[in-house]
Order: sequence, then structure tokens, then C-alpha cells
Amino acid sequence: MTTRAVHTKPAPQSSAPAPAPAHAPAGAGRHLLTAVALVATVPYLVLKAAWLSGSRIGIPDGSVLLEAGPFLTVANAVTLAMDACVILLVLVLTRPWGLRTPAWMLTVPVFTATGLLTPILLGFPGQLLVRALGFGDGPEVVAAREPFLGSWVFIVVYTGFTVQGLALAALFVPYARRRWGRRWQGAVGERLPSPTGVVAAAAASGALALGAMSLYWAFGGTAGLVAAQAEAHSAETAVGSVAHAACAFAAGTGALLLARGGTFRAWWPLGLAWVGAAATLAWGAWMLIASLGPHLGHGEGPSTVTQLIYAGQMVTGTLATAVLTRFLISRRES
Repeated sequence: MTTRAVHTKPAPQSSAPAPAPAHAPAGAGRHLLTAVALVATVPYLVLKAAWLSGSRIGIPDGSVLLEAGPFLTVANAVTLAMDACVILLVLVLTRPWGLRTPAWMLTVPVFTATGLLTPILLGFPGQLLVRALGFGDGPEVVAAREPFLGSWVFIVVYTGFTVQGLALAALFVPYARRRWGRRWQGAVGERLPSPTGVVAAAAASGALALGAMSLYWAFGGTAGLVAAQAEAHSAETAVGSVAHAACAFAAGTGALLLARGGTFRAWWPLGLAWVGAAATLAWGAWMLIASLGPHLGHGEGPSTVTQLIYAGQMVTGTLATAVLTRFLISRRES
């Protein structure tokens, strides 16, 4: 449902100031957000560039990363390029020419960034809180682990990701409001035509199963995990599992609400579907690809059950994304 203005007569002259252009010059707040988003990419880019050049900064002696070979080199190059794309994304969201960027060239990277950063935004602060309250792993447990990366690396990188995600969200929302705001104005409206309802029901079912499994692991369940994964369970890993469960539930709930229609405001089921579908799809793909590469360390790689769950995340995220896309198309057609 959309509202179209009908002009019955010319608008009278007024002494009121003219409205701001669609993409007004950036104010101090936007300049600050832009700077913050760009600066937040620096730690990760510097570390990845250093590792690609042969540096061992942040990698302790005996780390399994030193045995990773070409796979890790390719992974470092790809992730460096992905984080560098954030710089281009910030420019698109803040420069006047950004409004002329083809929609798919913006929405695909923003959707991917939303998916990869959301579980970090939900989980990392919670993990810091767990540590501050004394429920994190003790020094004896940390010392007993196989060397991987210096603890400061995780703090620096995930702090950067958290700041980056918040800044990008604060830049994208006003951009999207200017460019596509009418898509989420008003009520959800009528039920989407078949077979969208079936797709939404499948997405919700998959999301329920995935969320339940993540909560099961969060509370110490070990089914589907190899011994190393089960032994690594802690309050901190539990927070991460809860974050992924929340994303899965958001994807299923958002898809169902968009498909069934109704009188409630459209923006919040649209937001649930966007964030939940992006996180479920992106992290499922990310973890599945990582699990198919050479396993770092001397223990077992992820179990077949775990890999199937990663694949299930991809399927569920894709189904929820299909419902989200159909809803946005219906808004364009109305």
C-alpha cells in the first residue's frame, strides 16, 4: 500500500525555506560516522596485510596458523579485500553520486556486511561482559589450549568489527530512508501471493530447528559436535551460540510476518527478515566454506552433522531472503 500525492492546484508561493535536497550536504554527525567507519577498518587491514607479507605479528610460536599453507594465504587475501570494500561502501553511502548507484550493487554488499557483522555485534559485547563478571575462561584453561592467536588480536579485530558495524548501520538507515523509504511505510498490507507463504513456512521451520540447536549447544549440549568442539564449550561460546539462535529466529519470524500480511507497521518485520536472513545465510556459507578447507590443528574437523547445520543455515537464510525480496517487489508494484 502506498500513498500518492495528488495536486489539484498549483502550490501557493510561500516565504518558508525550501526543503533540503534529497542528499543534503553531510553534517558534523555524518562526517564523524564516516571517519569512524573508515578508521575501524584499519586494524584488520593492517594485520591481514602484515600476515600476507610474511609477518608473524600476533601469531605465537607453535600456532597451527604457521602450518596452514596456501589455504590461509588465500583466506587472508579474500578477507582483506572484503574489509577494503567497506571503504567503498562508506563512500557510496555518503557521497552524492551514491544515490545513483544501481540498487543491486549496493544491497548485495550491504546485505553481506549485515550478515557477517550482526552476530559479532550481538555476541562480542556479551562475551566481554561475561569476562568482566568473571565467568570467562581462566588463565589455566587459556594456557592449556593449542596456540592460535594472541588474545589481543581478537580484542582489536572484534572491537573494530563492532564499531564498523554500528557506524555502517547508522549511515545506511538514513540513506535507505531517502532512497527506498516508501517500501516500509505504513502497514504490511495484504498476504503475499502463493507460493510465498509456503516458502515462509519452510524458512520458519528451518529457523526454529536451527535456533533450537544453537540454544542446545549454548547450554552445554554435545550432540553433533566432535570432541574438541564439546571440550571448548564455555560461557563465552554460549553467548555466541545464543547470538546465532537469535538471528535464526529473527529470519523465520520476519519471513512469516511479511508473507501473511497484516495491519502492523512494515518496518519491523522487514528489519527482522533483513538482519536475520543475512546473518543466517552469510554465517552458514562462511562456516561451511571454512569447514571444507584444511583443518587447523591436530584434532578432528567439524562433524558431518555440523556441516549439515551450516548448509541448513544457508537454505533457511536463502528462503527468508526470497520472502523478503518478494515483499519488496510487491511494494514496488503497488
